[in-house]
Amino acid sequence: MDNSDVFGSSTAPLTWHDFLERMRHPSAADFVKAIKSFIVSFLNNAPDAERDSVAVQEFLGNMEAAFRAHPLWAGSSEEELESAGEGLEKYVMTKLFTRVFASIPEDVKADEQLYEKMALIQQFVRPENLDIKPTFQNETSWLLAQKELQKINMYKAPRDKLVCILNCCKVINNLLLNASLAANEDHPGADEFLPVLIYVTIKANPPQLHSNLSYIQRFRRQTRLVAEAAYFFTNMLSVESFISNIDAKALSMDEVEFERNMESAQALLSGLSQSTDNSYSQMDQHLGHVPSAEPVEAKSAPNSRKQQRAATRPQSPLESSQPKSRNEGFDGKDHLSLDKPPSISDLENKGAAELLKEEEVNQLFRDFPYLYSQAGDLTVGDVEDLLSNYKQLVFRYVCLAKGMGVSPPSLSSSNTHNEQTQVAIDSEEIKETDPNDETRKDISSTDADKSIEGLLLGL
Repeated sequence: MDNSDVFGSSTAPLTWHDFLERMRHPSAADFVKAIKSFIVSFLNNAPDAERDSVAVQEFLGNMEAAFRAHPLWAGSSEEELESAGEGLEKYVMTKLFTRVFASIPEDVKADEQLYEKMALIQQFVRPENLDIKPTFQNETSWLLAQKELQKINMYKAPRDKLVCILNCCKVINNLLLNASLAANEDHPGADEFLPVLIYVTIKANPPQLHSNLSYIQRFRRQTRLVAEAAYFFTNMLSVESFISNIDAKALSMDEVEFERNMESAQALLSGLSQSTDNSYSQMDQHLGHVPSAEPVEAKSAPNSRKQQRAATRPQSPLESSQPKSRNEGFDGKDHLSLDKPPSISDLENKGAAELLKEEEVNQLFRDFPYLYSQAGDLTVGDVEDLLSNYKQLVFRYVCLAKGMGVSPPSLSSSNTHNEQTQVAIDSEEIKETDPNDETRKDISSTDADKSIEGLLLGL
């Protein structure tokens, strides 16, 4: 997706190098001094969410106004001025990230509660529990939306985090539109979009979702959080509110059934967590299926559920294959008891055994184009794609290990870092790529970048 598709004209592709080059100019010395002074002063203050937000917004606003009046930007287009503001925001917030992200106890607690609740609910929630019509149910394609949302913790800049949310929403929007056209139905609106976004978010369950949303709210330049970006972001805020308050009524379940599902999910997750304590030191020889919380069929109470979502969803300015049951029940024979769940090694062994039974194994790997490639088959253009895939794999691998309560073994053959891969303005510099940048080029590897960083840090 183009940036213009997601943000509109106010956020055309960032000219990061242009911003740095202008900052190297002798006439920009006052800007360099002001940026350095603000960062140092900010880091010396104790965290205070409201005060921090006001301070950053005020500083960015003043600096952008100064850019417009400075000879360095004389004759620049509005797009170039916007790009300079984006570059400034990305630089400043990357430097302040560890100080302002999830820096107050309230945010940390909210993250934990939201993550745990989604981890439980995702064990038994179904699209029909959220009134998603069969016409619009497409869990396979929704995985792409989940993938986009799960990237949010790979970035530090507010804009880049926001892009992950908007890309997720765009995927859902396009899928709903295509489904409505195929079924010859009316254009889907917020009543169709919001339930799918809720479902996708629960299934994706990105860590620290609350802190990510709060971070964007506080530190994304307010003048750019408008139009379509504001609409989709507001929808995500509504999703957080809905999930935080989700109960039996919201899912059209009887209270007893809802509690039973939650308790079963809790028992399952607790058992899996305990089993990982010894998963790397010993192997359980007993193979079996991992029991999943038994889903309960949704009761017919669509109106109350819709009313609960309607209370949180924003008004849209744009409005003009069912999964197999996760578990057939606990019979005590084919499933391990919750007292003795399988280890990770057990699951891998069982999966390998099942894989060997497949007649056409290659079909299972059709989504992994490099699996059967040789080194000589690869081109220079494949490197960036492989690197991106590797980063996503490591991110999901570490998240899985952390979620299971274990320390992930290193995927690297060496604990030392290759200095050439660590070329950056400094250890905290912006080495992540733009989530919309398909070229995935390193934005911090030139001598110009390192020179300006030295000026900004006084090194």
